[in-house]
Amino acid sequence: MFRPLNDAPEPLPLLDSPRSPVSFVDSSESLASAISDLRKGIGPLAVDAERASGFKYSQRAYLVQLHRQGTQIYLVDPIALTLDDLRSLAAFTNEQEWILHAATQDMPCLAELGLHPQALFDTEYISRLLGFERVGLGAVCELALGMRLAKEHSAADWSTRPLPESWLNYAALDVDVLPEMREFLITEIASQTKQKIVSQEMQHLLGFKPKAPKIDRWRGMSGIQDLREQRQLAIARALWESRESLAQKLDVSPGRLVPDGSLIHASKSQPRSKSILANDRSFNGRASRSYLDTWWAAIETGTNTRDLPPMRISNPGIPNHRSWPAKFPEANSRLLLAKAFIAEVSEQQKIPAENLLSPDSLRQLCFEPDGYDAEDTAGQLQRLGARQWQIELLAEGISRVLKDAKPDQNPAA
Repeated sequence: MFRPLNDAPEPLPLLDSPRSPVSFVDSSESLASAISDLRKGIGPLAVDAERASGFKYSQRAYLVQLHRQGTQIYLVDPIALTLDDLRSLAAFTNEQEWILHAATQDMPCLAELGLHPQALFDTEYISRLLGFERVGLGAVCELALGMRLAKEHSAADWSTRPLPESWLNYAALDVDVLPEMREFLITEIASQTKQKIVSQEMQHLLGFKPKAPKIDRWRGMSGIQDLREQRQLAIARALWESRESLAQKLDVSPGRLVPDGSLIHASKSQPRSKSILANDRSFNGRASRSYLDTWWAAIETGTNTRDLPPMRISNPGIPNHRSWPAKFPEANSRLLLAKAFIAEVSEQQKIPAENLLSPDSLRQLCFEPDGYDAEDTAGQLQRLGARQWQIELLAEGISRVLKDAKPDQNPAA
């Protein structure tokens, strides 16, 4: 049955400007005034940060947004502040509970400034734990405030100075809505009786640290699979290392100098001279000619080195789970049953499966069980970093399916 056009739901009102006064903080005096005002505010501190990802090499914060109920919204320019200023800011922020959306995105760059939360309320993560289908800032804002959030300039170069007024408006909105979103989510947490789950997850999140970079990061270049010879890989490695060094020196995103595709092309074609490289239109990018000597030196290094990288590297840890059906049928049987059990609990608890237990932990548990009793499984889950609520919810059921698992009699199928 078709719905008449006049029965279409009315769009939610648009929140396109901050509802509190906004102040830009770029001096010791304005920072002292901001901290004084924020100390008088009510409740946790709403925090956000803007970086220049895709433009700069570093992941430093170029803007920090702060707000509490009853205060102005403060947009802090950390580039303009002194170390003493940042220490004063940290003395205040590090005593507070923070409200963030997707905390793991901003915590590393804020930590570089010496800013660390005493406690956390991550509106994005908590929305996942509550089973919301959409957990972006705009989506949760619609649920909590009944308003659409104007979202622009998310991919802007926040290292730009002076920052345009429209960008500052966008940045202020990100913290404007967080205190009300928190109040809405607290009510939802209580209605689903997930206080213990949220409390343990937020405590765990306080210790978040980014994953250590891979040793052979150059192997992550787009198109690396097209290189079929060790010599080509050696050239690609040398080019990647030269680009990385130059990008760090200039503080420019590596891909903005020369894209991956150009490095892969040069590695594959192996030009015999600098002039051939200079005239190759497939080797492009804004720094492809201005730093031609750098790229040619890298090609010569890769061409002449005796340290040829292997075509493939063996990753530490358990084998890739895609090989389990053929090579490790018993482990694969355990994994399939454990996944089915996790899916059942996910449906019952309205929590995504990956938040019930990380896929890596589940695969580790199924490939090398420390034992098959519930106590054994609980101990292994704890060693893998599971929180107590996860252990209580999953240990007995996982131990049962581990015992019941049988190897697939027809792995090829």
